[in-house]
Amino acid sequence: MTDDRHVTGGTHVAELLPLRAEDPERPWSEPGVYTVAPGIHRIPLPLPGDALKAVNVYAVDLDSTGGTMLVDSGQIGSGALEGLAAALAALGRGLSDVRRILVTHLHRDHFTLAVELRRLFGATVELGAGERDSLSAVRKMVHGLEAQLDVLVRCGARDLVAQLRTVDGTGGMPQEIWEEPDHWLLDGAVVPAGQRSLTAVTTPGHTRGHLVFHDPRGAVMFTGDHVLPHITPSIGFEAAPVAQPLRDFLDSLRRLRALPDARMLPAHGPVSPSVHARVDELLAHHDARLAATAAQVARGRDSAASVAAGLTWTRRERTLAELDPFNRMLAVLETKAHLDLLELQGVLTGEEVDGVRRYRTR
Repeated sequence: MTDDRHVTGGTHVAELLPLRAEDPERPWSEPGVYTVAPGIHRIPLPLPGDALKAVNVYAVDLDSTGGTMLVDSGQIGSGALEGLAAALAALGRGLSDVRRILVTHLHRDHFTLAVELRRLFGATVELGAGERDSLSAVRKMVHGLEAQLDVLVRCGARDLVAQLRTVDGTGGMPQEIWEEPDHWLLDGAVVPAGQRSLTAVTTPGHTRGHLVFHDPRGAVMFTGDHVLPHITPSIGFEAAPVAQPLRDFLDSLRRLRALPDARMLPAHGPVSPSVHARVDELLAHHDARLAATAAQVARGRDSAASVAAGLTWTRRERTLAELDPFNRMLAVLETKAHLDLLELQGVLTGEEVDGVRRYRTR
């Protein structure tokens, strides 16, 4: 165990992060402590060099003695530990008051600081059982993108593979940080959280074991990366890829649409009033994207790499060539997910030709 003061160097961290109300005019990633519902505080923690800018960690009051539960944790080596210490101090607590950490999925900006907090202060780490295979795979990786590089070859993106081999796919994460959680959470698990009860809901797609946490009585939902207010999450970027990540993602969206609506507490971006409203937008977006993908095949593009090059990307509608290699990888993999779903739906046919999956219109 470690004393909280070792993290902050003895500074008065409560003065470093202000307590603030949510304000739509303020950038969501601006440091601070934002009370978003009774007993729930949003804490944006930094992601230096990442276009996402920050990850929202939610501190949930457990009891009158100052116990705290976190939903997601942040990323080691990013300044997140110091930022979290400052935020908790502003709430009159310390890092040692964190008793449980619910992690929505295995990506490093959500999981790795949870392991560090367990090492330092004994917090319990809980993760969706569907992440077992990916955790096992990532612990064996050397480069960090081995699974993606293999898929990219079948996407017809050999030039991109050559570029990515020079990139540190581990993101600077030490291999030993990928420890197993204390508990694997199953679909429907109920987690007591002070005056609240959170139900774990499996939502595969972004990753195979992604969870959201729903408090139907309090009408709030911690949506992780599954439902984000401004962007669509990457589909299937994980150490142990699945065959149909987009099908899984869309099915998971429909599952949330069937639950009672709730205030959306996302991992990236501002808090939003309605999960249902954003789910409807995401479903419509992917319907349009499937149609655009099929249209590219009808024009003669036949691999995931060539189709991705015919589409535009991000809200700025950039070309594939304008993206950096990592985001080009995500774009090609997402295109493959759309093509594979179109094949499953009978819109396209596909076959392997010289190690590359080629698609054509039926």
